Amino acid sequence: MEPVRPLQAPPARRLGQGVLLAYGLGAVAYGVKDSGFGTFLLLFYNQVLGLPSASVGLVVMAALVLDAFIDPAVGILSDRTRSRWGRRHPWMYAAVVPIMAGWLLLWSPPSALGQAGLLAWLFAAAIFVRAAVSCYEVPSVALTPELSSDYDERTRIMAYRYLFGWAGGLIMLLAAYTLFLAPRPGFANGLLYRPGYHGFALAGALAMGAAILTSALVTHREIPNLPQAGAIAPGLGSAVRELLSTVRNRGFVILLLGGLCSYTNQGLIYALSNYFYSYIWLFKGAQFLFVALALFGGVVIAFFAAKPLSQRIGKARAAALMAVVSYLFYAAPYVARLLGWLPPVGTPAALALLLASLVLSTGCGVSTFILGSAMLADVVEDSEATTGRRNEGLFFAGGLFVQKCTSGIGIFLAGLILAAAGFPAQAHPGAVPAAVLDRLSLIYLVIGGVLAGLAAIAFLRFPFGRDEHEARLHAKAAITVS
Repeated sequence: MEPVRPLQAPPARRLGQGVLLAYGLGAVAYGVKDSGFGTFLLLFYNQVLGLPSASVGLVVMAALVLDAFIDPAVGILSDRTRSRWGRRHPWMYAAVVPIMAGWLLLWSPPSALGQAGLLAWLFAAAIFVRAAVSCYEVPSVALTPELSSDYDERTRIMAYRYLFGWAGGLIMLLAAYTLFLAPRPGFANGLLYRPGYHGFALAGALAMGAAILTSALVTHREIPNLPQAGAIAPGLGSAVRELLSTVRNRGFVILLLGGLCSYTNQGLIYALSNYFYSYIWLFKGAQFLFVALALFGGVVIAFFAAKPLSQRIGKARAAALMAVVSYLFYAAPYVARLLGWLPPVGTPAALALLLASLVLSTGCGVSTFILGSAMLADVVEDSEATTGRRNEGLFFAGGLFVQKCTSGIGIFLAGLILAAAGFPAQAHPGAVPAAVLDRLSLIYLVIGGVLAGLAAIAFLRFPFGRDEHEARLHAKAAITVS
């Protein structure tokens, strides 16, 4: 028997501030995980533990391949879950302890392991952490289209989610630079201080656990307001057929391609950021604090800009524009340095220009992600019109898999770029030859530009906007009334 239509549609409503804040808070867990994976994981296993950068990138990439199966499995199982706590909350509660335990294991490999053992530990721990995060994040973010069917409210909901996600990641970044991995006697570059990563891991685990539980408990009272899922056809074969028929949606495929390019570009920047800041810009101590503040400033810009952009030029065109402009702002100081147009590295003028470009680039980049996720929420009704099912979990599983490319394909490419540039292992700031730093910059600029251009092309091909979405809602309402 094929699944029937949901018994009720999501209300087209504006969420109360308390629910919106609690729902956004849940993204802190993903932000902490993303910041750690994207910013510190390659550096930790390469520069601190001494593993080859290309090998670390390959192992993280291999773990990502398994996510291609884990994420949709969680999505379809969440969609098909039937309980007195709805479809999403049982998964959210169950993920707390595995996420915290996996995070601690990732940053605490036994000292006695050799190179092969460390790579195996990284592989197993990365898979475990990602699977646990999927079991929370997929059902949690799938609540977005269930909480409201309003076209603009969904952009607002995703803006809050990205604000908290980035805030969580940046707070951990600040804590790392100023506390856990701050310079200390014997370690002028505190990022190479291995014991500091133990405190970093513990703080991250506690932050993730607290954010998940708070978000799940507060949104629990919204369960009666969520769409009531109908009957499902039992059996694995039915689930597979449901998956295949759902993922053929054209809008979904286009968003996956656009998101893949955008998030891979972000992942590349994440993975290379500490190399850029430490070795090209020669940052020390408190200057890393300025980076975190600049990133958060960009997130705040995106929080306020995403919805007006959507209302003025549409989500698809706005996402395409922001993807390209974000790259241009980020690339500007690196191009200026190569051309000799930048003030000397280390001067206040050079620092100010770099931070300004980082604020603007982050603001545009995060706007792209907010708009892309809001479009993904709208795909739910587009798919329902042809399949008769609401597969929020499956669609957002695809979106989450694309986001994980931040720490998968991005780290893989970063490892290859570092190897191609001839970057030395366990290097000291100021001692890396200028030719190596120039090659590193040039290779990123080319790859980043290509990824930004491909992302914009994909977003511009998204097949519908506000008018089509609202027409579907009106048609569904008419059917329900009749």
